[in-house]
Amino acid sequence: MTADLDAALTCDGLVVPGVGAYAACMAGIRGVGGDKVISQRIERGRPVLGICVGMQVLFSSGVEHGIRTEGCEVWPGTVQRLDAPVLPHMGWNTVLPPDGSVLFAGLDAGARFYFVHSYALRMRDAGPLLALDLPASRPRVTVATHGEPFAAAVEDGLVSATQFHPEKSGDAGAIVLKNWLETLP
Repeated sequence: MTADLDAALTCDGLVVPGVGAYAACMAGIRGVGGDKVISQRIERGRPVLGICVGMQVLFSSGVEHGIRTEGCEVWPGTVQRLDAPVLPHMGWNTVLPPDGSVLFAGLDAGARFYFVHSYALRMRDAGPLLALDLPASRPRVTVATHGEPFAAAVEDGLVSATQFHPEKSGDAGAIVLKNWLETLP
C-alpha cells in the first residue's frame, strides 16, 4: 500500500480498490493522478486488478443519479444502475466464469462471492466490451445475476477486475486473489 505514484507505477501488481460512488471515486483517482498511473502501467505491460468500484472506473463511463462521469477508459462500456427489485445487491452470489478463466481456476461451479453494489456493467450493455478483438484474445467476462445479468469480473490480459469483493469472499475470494498474484511477473 502506497501513496507514492512512482511505487504504484513500478510495483509488480497494482490493485485499484473503490468504495462509494463512481463520480467520487474518479475524482479521487484523478486528484492524485491515479488515472495516469493506470494508463501508464498498461502501456508498460504492468498488471492491474480493479475491485468493486475499482472495476467500474476501468470502463469508459458511469452514470449515477443521472450524472455521467468519464472513467479511466480501459474498456468500453457504461456502468449503470442494475434493474433489480432490491438494491443494493448485498450478500453472497454465484458467478458463471467463461472457459479459460485464470481468476476462477480451481474453484467449484457453486463458489459464492460477496457483493455490495447497485451499479455494474449490465450484460445488455456489454456488446462493445464483448466485441473487442485484441491481439491475444477477447476479454473473458464472468457473469452474475441480480435482477439482471451483469459483469461480475473481466479478465483482459494485463487487466483484471471483480465487481465482488474477493477480500470479503472467504476461501473462494482468497483463491481468486491467489490466482491473480500467480500471474504477476
